[in-house]
Amino acid sequence: MGSKLDVIIAGGGRVGFETATILDDRGHDVTVVERDQARADAVSDEYVATVISGDASNPSILEQAGVEDADAIAGLTGLAGLNLAVCMEAKDMAPDIRTVARIDTRAKESYTRFVDQVLFPELAGARTAANEIIGSDVETLADLTGTLDIMQIRVAEGAPAAGRQLSEIRFPAGTLVVSDDDGDRIARPDTTLDAGKRYVVAVEPDVADEVMNLMRG
Repeated sequence: MGSKLDVIIAGGGRVGFETATILDDRGHDVTVVERDQARADAVSDEYVATVISGDASNPSILEQAGVEDADAIAGLTGLAGLNLAVCMEAKDMAPDIRTVARIDTRAKESYTRFVDQVLFPELAGARTAANEIIGSDVETLADLTGTLDIMQIRVAEGAPAAGRQLSEIRFPAGTLVVSDDDGDRIARPDTTLDAGKRYVVAVEPDVADEVMNLMRG
């Protein structure tokens, strides 16, 4: 996946809306499909995403949302069966799309053969959902009670931080690079962020997009 993604979110409720907001803040293009007109209007009023009113399990609605060109789709309604159906329909229409489905049980192993990733939001919140949609290059390691994210981020080739020592990079206040690339050492000023390597980073939400830009480009 590239650094800027086209993402479809089925469901404009609390989880879907918060996930769309996070992805929009990080510079991704988001389309929300919501079948409840009042809820769709509310999401549209926030200007965080393109909003389509309709049933995301309907192939014509998915076509309208641009599923064939999208990088990822997330079924985040409160109905696990609908979320799985949306993801499976999207995968049938666009085999390369990344699929993420919200479920209502901790037994996620029962669902992983149908979708690329499953979410149990009662255990992991919207920030985790956003990172799962982005893909394996950004992984949430801890879901804290506050708003702080602890993530493992792979440095992209050509990103502003790639190949530079920490002492040379102007990360915004509210950022702490915790470990070096093998995870065995605490990062130091002379730690180099190599392209393709992963680093554990603690970040406050208001600077997350800036950190992503530095490490992902």
